[in-house]
Amino acid sequence: MFDWRWDFTFEILPRLLLATVNTLMAAGAGYAIAVVLGLVLALAQRTPYRALTYAVRELVEFIRSTPLVLQIFFVFYVGPQFGIRLAPWTAGMIAIGLHYAAYLSEVYRGGLESVPKGQWEASLALNLSPARTYFRIIIPQALPPSLAGMGNYLVGIFKDTPMLSVIGVAELMHTANAIGSESYRFLEPYTLVGVIFLAISLPTAALIRVFEAWVRRQLGMS
Repeated sequence: MFDWRWDFTFEILPRLLLATVNTLMAAGAGYAIAVVLGLVLALAQRTPYRALTYAVRELVEFIRSTPLVLQIFFVFYVGPQFGIRLAPWTAGMIAIGLHYAAYLSEVYRGGLESVPKGQWEASLALNLSPARTYFRIIIPQALPPSLAGMGNYLVGIFKDTPMLSVIGVAELMHTANAIGSESYRFLEPYTLVGVIFLAISLPTAALIRVFEAWVRRQLGMS
C-alpha cells in the first residue's frame, strides 16, 4: 500500500537540500579536476616520446576499464599504506577527477584529431612553438567538437556522486540512507533524491546543448 507522509517529507527536505549542495560541490570539484587533467593526458599521448605516449595510453585504459567505486576505495583506503592520508571528501574528489579525466582525455583526443592537418602545417611554416600552436590555434578549434562529450560527462559525474557515500561523504544518497536508518522510512527520502537528481540533470543537459549551439554560432560553425 502506498503510504506517503507529507509531514515527514517536509521534515527531511532541508537535510536533503543541504546534501544537494554538497553533491553539487563534489560534482563541480571533480569535474574541474577532470577537465584540466583530461587535457594533460590527451596532450601527453601526442608527444614524440613513444615511451611516455604508451605509458599514458595504458594508464588511461586502466582507469577506464576499472570501476569508479574501486578507485574511490583505492584512493581512500590504500593511500594511507603509502603515507597518503586524505579526508573522505578529498579522496572522493580526486578519485572522481581521475576517473573522468581518463574519459575526457578521449573526448579531447577526438577533438584534436578533428583539426585539419593544414593548421599544423601552417603553424610549422610560421615557426610557432608547440605550446603556442596548441593553445593559440589547435585547442580553440578542437574544443567546440568536444563540448557535447564534455557536457555528457558533467551530467555523468553528477549522477555518480552517490558512490562517494561508500567512504562517508555526506552527499544526497548518504543522507537519504541515514534518514532511512533513523526513521525506518525509505520511500520519501529515496523518492526525493530521485526527483532532485532529475530536477538538476535535465535542465543541465538542456543548458549544455544551448551553450554548445551558442559557441558554434560565435565561431561561425553553424
